[in-house]
Amino acid sequence: MTHAHTASLSAVIDETVAPNAVRIDREGAFPRESVDALSKAGLLGLISAAEVGGQGADLAAASDVIERLAGACGSTAMIVLMHYAATAVLEAHGSEEARRAVAGGHLTTLAYSEAGSRSHFWAPLSTATAEDGQVVLDARKSWVTSAGEADSYVWSSRPLEAAGPMTLWHVPSDSAGLGTRGPFDGLGLRGNASNPVDAERVRVGRDAMLGADGAGLDISMQVVLPHFLILNASFSLGLMEALVARAGAHLTGTRLEHLDQTIAEQPEARARYARLRTRVDEVRAFVDDTLTAVGTGREDAGLRVLQVKVVAGEAATEVADGVMRLCGGSAFRKEFGVERLFRDSLAARVMAPTTEALTDFVGRAALGLPLL
Repeated sequence: MTHAHTASLSAVIDETVAPNAVRIDREGAFPRESVDALSKAGLLGLISAAEVGGQGADLAAASDVIERLAGACGSTAMIVLMHYAATAVLEAHGSEEARRAVAGGHLTTLAYSEAGSRSHFWAPLSTATAEDGQVVLDARKSWVTSAGEADSYVWSSRPLEAAGPMTLWHVPSDSAGLGTRGPFDGLGLRGNASNPVDAERVRVGRDAMLGADGAGLDISMQVVLPHFLILNASFSLGLMEALVARAGAHLTGTRLEHLDQTIAEQPEARARYARLRTRVDEVRAFVDDTLTAVGTGREDAGLRVLQVKVVAGEAATEVADGVMRLCGGSAFRKEFGVERLFRDSLAARVMAPTTEALTDFVGRAALGLPLL
């Protein structure tokens, strides 16, 4: 697959993202230098429409970006993943000013998860109240990627006045009353600034509403979820490719002196590597098929979207564990690079919608039952 963005992306990865990845993980630091380089290269505006200054690229191009970033730095990849998911909402329902800002390199993100909600993004606890011609937002958001670092949030709340389950807002991150708690000190994705964000009487205009009041769930299911789930699968795929590449280099580059052979020349090790390589190729085929289904409007597109994060996320943990076992003691050394990828690979399982929630969605969809 050929994309116009590939040369600029390769340069940013080689010059900035990859060289900073180990430090970002070690320090738990937000990869500001990498994000700024991606912004300067026009890659934050990748899926913004050309009419507002973006590249007008499709979901397949975004998938390629996330996969390649994940293989270099999982934290940077997750930040851009959330940015693209939020950008999709702004492209569909945001103001021209907001869309032009993102196309020009403004970093946005999703602010859905809330304290006490578990993985139930469709039932927000935060409130929106009309007051003096404005809207007052109160919330305790949790696990907001790029918290305190993004320029804006695509924010979920209970409806302002409508009967629907959820309303979305575009909230500038410098709004009075917004506060971030941190720093994030996690097992993996240590630089993605995934911190709680609190809103105490944050005022926005009614024109900050994205779509109709109460329509947030429909927008999330139709716009956010396809981007979020497919790009999560691409993220897992990028990690798997990097893991298998390191395993291959280890097998071919490590010589067993007493046998005068490389590990790759040992049938058992070779077979274990082949199974890992095959697993990654199976996931790639599923991700590609999902992109095709969505791009062509195929009848099974909705089901594929619900399945793809589960398929890729579960496979990533299998491949990461398999590579750790295959490479033995070498894999436990931080300088080898596998340990960091292993930790990052666990993220997909716990990010809402979790594997368990999505599996229930898949079962409901396959049996013709309502998802919610």
